[in-house]
Amino acid sequence: MDDTYRRGPFLLLAGRANRPLASEIGDIIGESPDGATIQQFADGEIFARIDRNARGRDVFIIQSTNAPADTIMELLLLADAARRASAARVTAVIPYFGYGRQDRKDQPRVAIGAKLVANLIVAAGADRVVSIDFHQHQIQGFFDIPVDHLYAAPVFTKYFRDKKLEDLVVVAPDVGSAKMARGFGKRLGASFAIIDKRRPSANMSEVLNVVGDVEGMNCLLVDDML
Repeated sequence: MDDTYRRGPFLLLAGRANRPLASEIGDIIGESPDGATIQQFADGEIFARIDRNARGRDVFIIQSTNAPADTIMELLLLADAARRASAARVTAVIPYFGYGRQDRKDQPRVAIGAKLVANLIVAAGADRVVSIDFHQHQIQGFFDIPVDHLYAAPVFTKYFRDKKLEDLVVVAPDVGSAKMARGFGKRLGASFAIIDKRRPSANMSEVLNVVGDVEGMNCLLVDDML
């Protein structure tokens, strides 16, 4: 029977944000993520179509929402298409949740971008979100649907433990990442240091001091955004 009419427990789809990652996930679970057509019109407008039967199926859409904003639009269009195709459930798998920095109103007359993106994903028809290491944990509460917030720390910890690095110090690049860095240090049996810096403007930072012993050490810099 043509695969277009194949029925099954789930359907894996992917946008264009990270096709190699989507393909690796598909290889592991034995399901191709190539079930959708995404094209761009001459004026830049995005077209999305699901090429397989989605009726009554669990649909998983793999798509990060990093810049450019086209990645968000692709996710929204695929979620809307799945909902209109009578999918039983639509899960947005977002390895990297973009706009996570904008998680609060820290200046007058600024948008809370993370909440806006969450609202759009819910409005498009997603029933559940799976993501990894939000910039701030409270972003989970921005969604009015269930969120599975996963952590990459166990994978990274095993990787660096297997390397058997000597004189290892885990460095937090700022106060905001200190808790994460301490956790890595505890798991790896490493010492801890933190960089004291200030941000005079967006995308600019000045290092004022390094608190902790890093001279001659193997430094592991831990952060959720690079």
